[in-house]
Amino acid sequence: MDPLAIVDFSKSNGLVTAIAQDHETSEILMVAFMNEESLRRTLETGEVVYWSRSRSKLWHKGEESGNTQIVKSIHVDCDGDCILFQVEQRGGAACHTGRRSCFFRRLEGDAWEDVGVQVFDPEEVYGK
Repeated sequence: MDPLAIVDFSKSNGLVTAIAQDHETSEILMVAFMNEESLRRTLETGEVVYWSRSRSKLWHKGEESGNTQIVKSIHVDCDGDCILFQVEQRGGAACHTGRRSCFFRRLEGDAWEDVGVQVFDPEEVYGK
């Protein structure tokens, strides 16, 4: 049986939500999207490959920064439209801002506070 048969790509124009979670700490690192091809590539390589909606192309996590995600386990939700990857985050940063996690803003009263761990300077890595 094809392991992708349980994944429902029909609900959101061929995409499913993908969550990356640190396999040791359970910290949520990021949320992105996948199409069937990116999931197949992930299964083939053992490193997470997402679908970039903004660039309309496959996006091998860490292709520019070197901060790859090594798959430790894969789970699918009851509806088949969300995948949870437990990963080893190589390089220490999952976020393009250079922070450990994309969830670095916490609401404190009526203001957002940056509570993120800065791992690298994105300007040095991406030149932007």
